[in-house]
Amino acid sequence: MVARIRTVAFEGIDVLDVDVQAQISSGMVAFTLVGLPDKAVTESRERVRAALHALGLSMPAKRITVNLAPADVQKEGSHFDLPIALALLVAMGVIPQDAVADFVVLGELALDGGLTRVTGVLPTAMNAKAHDLGLICPAANGSEALWAGEDMQVLAPQSLLQLINHFKGTQVLTRPERRMEALDGSSPDLRDVKGQEGAKRVLEVVAAGGHNLLMLGPPGSGKSMLASRLPGLLPPLSPREALEVSMIHSVAGMLPDGQLLRRRPFRDPHHSASLPALIGGGMRAKPGEVSLAHFGVLFLDELPEFQRPTLEALRQPLETGRAVVARANHHVTYPARFQLIAAMNPCRCGYLGDASQACNRAPGCGQEYQGKLSGPLLDRIDCHVEVPAVSANDLSLPKAKEDSATVAARVAQARACQNERYAKMDAPIKPNNNSEADGELLQKIATPDSSGQNLLSQAAEQLKLSARGYTRVVRVARTLADLEGVDGVKRTHVAEALSYRRTGVK
Repeated sequence: MVARIRTVAFEGIDVLDVDVQAQISSGMVAFTLVGLPDKAVTESRERVRAALHALGLSMPAKRITVNLAPADVQKEGSHFDLPIALALLVAMGVIPQDAVADFVVLGELALDGGLTRVTGVLPTAMNAKAHDLGLICPAANGSEALWAGEDMQVLAPQSLLQLINHFKGTQVLTRPERRMEALDGSSPDLRDVKGQEGAKRVLEVVAAGGHNLLMLGPPGSGKSMLASRLPGLLPPLSPREALEVSMIHSVAGMLPDGQLLRRRPFRDPHHSASLPALIGGGMRAKPGEVSLAHFGVLFLDELPEFQRPTLEALRQPLETGRAVVARANHHVTYPARFQLIAAMNPCRCGYLGDASQACNRAPGCGQEYQGKLSGPLLDRIDCHVEVPAVSANDLSLPKAKEDSATVAARVAQARACQNERYAKMDAPIKPNNNSEADGELLQKIATPDSSGQNLLSQAAEQLKLSARGYTRVVRVARTLADLEGVDGVKRTHVAEALSYRRTGVK
């Protein structure tokens, strides 16, 4: 008899069905595991053996063969422990085959038979729901699995013994409860930023349209403070976005207590981050920071201090919204539609252009430092703004009257206008916001009036705007019109959008 248990392998956030087949036959005593298992899967033999021993069961003194099909797909991770153990229990006659036939199983075993949290439960549950199957997972992942559907059967035991008793009818497993991330309004407030009215205006614009932003200014001018307050201006994730973001964090093992995420992610990696850490990759092709920031914000402080190849690898995700990790044994695609917010000093010492703290290497210091950023990368950043040093008079002023909630209300109104507009559009792929509009769709919704078009054409010629830069100016102008609540893009909107384009080293 060959016992079969359904489980999964992961390729990015995509789920691949795996069939765990266990056979106990006569012959030399052995426990063989085949089907391209990695080190963690191979070690599952000892964890399964110890867990069964803790339950008072011993492995049969026969030849045991476990196959993970399809055999040409690499099997990675510790979540194969529970499927292998259940397959052996079915082969030994402890559990009937039909009891587990309609479940997808994943879970890691402790040596005492307990079940430990694993990654990837949410996408696994979504895949099981699509095939009208139930899910068996550790209790720590139970609430996560429930987000696949209210009518889905989910078994989330604390231990292997509880699961066996449930199938034997001596114990009934209770259904886990859903958990959702609480929105407590604890984000930093924009009122705390003294001065910087121009930078605050740009922050509102990029929040409303989902645009990328580069802030350039001396140390201590408030660039990091401004960036940290952007999440407080953004609307909560929609149900579709929350599910997609949570699936990525589930695969990465970063979903807190199985809670569905509601806040837009804010990721701020250190400038020493490697290319695989930022883009994704490694031995198991894990999602990188660009994917963990999906539908959220990726903040890169001290932008020129990042390694050049790491920064250049951002080009594709910024343009396509996808991070493709290609390795000899992996080819994985992760979603990466994030909003890039970057900050940098004008030069290495940080005070280029400040007469009171004159840079002794100007202007070569600024040219060399800013020259670390390539033109193609800067061209993909919609808005560039200078953040000047804050004067002592500004610091002594009371807090600004306009707080994050007030600005967030205007941002929400502009986003609602965009959602309504794109919902009516007949397009195969509808944008989420203005920063994603392109081609004929952008031309239809954001063509400026005659005066604005003349200004845009003249500026494009004088500033030597690329086709990409031209498009991004139009997108920002459309967002400015949405913030104003008008249908058409006017000359004033084009003029302000052009003022946010970078023209060279200051």
